[in-house]
Amino acid sequence: IAERTGITTISGFRSRDLAVGGRGAPLVSYLDWLLFRHPTQARVIQNIGGIGNLTALPPLSSDQAPSAFDTGPGNMIIDYCVQRATDGALPYDRNGQIAAGGRIDQTLLAELLAHPYITQTPPKTTGRELFGVQFGAEVWARGESLNLSSDDVIATVTAFTAESIAYACRAFIPYQVDVLYVAGGGARNPTLCSMLAERITPTVLHVHDELGIPANAKECVLFALLGYETWHGRSGTLPIFTGAEHPTVLGSITPGRSWPR
Repeated sequence: IAERTGITTISGFRSRDLAVGGRGAPLVSYLDWLLFRHPTQARVIQNIGGIGNLTALPPLSSDQAPSAFDTGPGNMIIDYCVQRATDGALPYDRNGQIAAGGRIDQTLLAELLAHPYITQTPPKTTGRELFGVQFGAEVWARGESLNLSSDDVIATVTAFTAESIAYACRAFIPYQVDVLYVAGGGARNPTLCSMLAERITPTVLHVHDELGIPANAKECVLFALLGYETWHGRSGTLPIFTGAEHPTVLGSITPGRSWPR
């Protein structure tokens, strides 16, 4: 990018955090902590991308510490099952329509929720190494062995994502959450959001856009923020979020043509 555009570029934000014992994730929690804390509300900012991750933000009036971790699968398994069900014709469950037409199978759901990652105590991160194609194939095969329709499998894995998030809020956040804001592609799935809202009551669910940053723009804003902090020699994360030994200035700077100025 620096060579093609001439723009001084900051990249590789995770590696510095890894070098001091952190997990290099979740980076987005720094933005959540900086912008979305509230004087009296306990908030969770829940991103549902391929993987789900949350930032728990106690009220500013509280002495509780914030926290951040991956809750488990987000859209990853849902997308896999939709692609299997449609022979690749659909990449994802648009508007949650397929899941809405299916039935949640309690046997399969219970087996999915028994995955060790779901009950693992934070700090923790996950990804395709646990919940990628291989896991999706196992879920699909198990659905077939239970004689479930493709719609039922998709409804069940959608409920798995919702329940894993709700469980994380109940089990790992030591205070009552007032509001949960949903970001990421999952925020555009009304069936998933409805399932999640039912499971987190009395916590109220809102979409991330209501905070003033559209869900689809959040990563753009995040990396602009991290680049800005690096340029000014400030840390772009908190050790409590990533497990690092101490705060670090993140990223590597590649000079562009404007560098001498």
